[in-house]
Amino acid sequence: MLCAMSDLAAPISMADVIAARERLAPYLAPTPTRNYATLDAEVGAGIRVWVKHDNHLPTNAFKARNAMSLMTSLNAAERARGVVAATRGNHGMGLAWAGEALGVPVTICVPNGNNPEKNAAIRGYGATLIEAGEDYDAAVQVAARLVAERGMTLAHSTNNAMIIAGAATLTAELCEQVPHFDAIVVAVGGGSQAVGALVVAQALRPNAKVYGVQAAGAPAAHDSWHAKQRLVSASATTIADGLATRSTYDMTWPALAAGLAGFVTVTEAQLGEAVRSIWRTTHNLVEPAGAAGLAGLHVLREQLAGQTVAVICSGANIDAATMAKIIAEG
Repeated sequence: MLCAMSDLAAPISMADVIAARERLAPYLAPTPTRNYATLDAEVGAGIRVWVKHDNHLPTNAFKARNAMSLMTSLNAAERARGVVAATRGNHGMGLAWAGEALGVPVTICVPNGNNPEKNAAIRGYGATLIEAGEDYDAAVQVAARLVAERGMTLAHSTNNAMIIAGAATLTAELCEQVPHFDAIVVAVGGGSQAVGALVVAQALRPNAKVYGVQAAGAPAAHDSWHAKQRLVSASATTIADGLATRSTYDMTWPALAAGLAGFVTVTEAQLGEAVRSIWRTTHNLVEPAGAAGLAGLHVLREQLAGQTVAVICSGANIDAATMAKIIAEG
């Protein structure tokens, strides 16, 4: 069973999640959660897998929840001054989409060499795109300077309570759609999905365990969790750009440290196989970060044998070159 809410040190409450769902309702319909016999067979060990399809949201990623949750919480003056954020893609796409829907100016900072298809999508929603820095953490610094210079609202992908409340709405939907599950395996970049899952599971599924998954090439939170202290990685190199972070985050780290039942890493090959597996068994396109939950489930298979487990297809924005490479490797 998960620890008590006070021990969890969660940055949001279940009341925040309920309020976020009410704000999101005019803009986002619940996404489907489905079980596939063919996927169950591939995972094996008697595990029944429920797949939450947040790849079906606008912008094809769960970040649309986070973005609209934040945008709808801003007052008129904050909306007029605009929003700025750093991203590798999906967070920026979500903010650009929400900004276009609500008439809020949005500026997105991405690292040099960022996914060109995601850059094009951000611009397509009318946002201003700034390319600077070697990685996500460097792009965060650029966004922070714009906040200081222009008075814009910083929409940090992790360190914002309304962002986390938006992410938590996906687990709230999952609990309504699946009568019972023993565990949920969640990808961790900044941790908004996982912390949202911890808060909602504690309120609605107190016996369910939440497991985290990171890419082996970007293991800062994983290594911190096992070391029981916050660590910083020298680099974050992975095909799962949504997981390519080098540090833990103030708002999510305490809850991750206290609440996760386990934390594993997955290799690039395991991420690629998870992408192919979802394609084979569900006929859904998913990016490597969006397949990380399934990749992690394979690592945890013996530990979770015979259980009902939920995973999240959290994004489908894989570029053509990466998909071609993953298919060829398979």
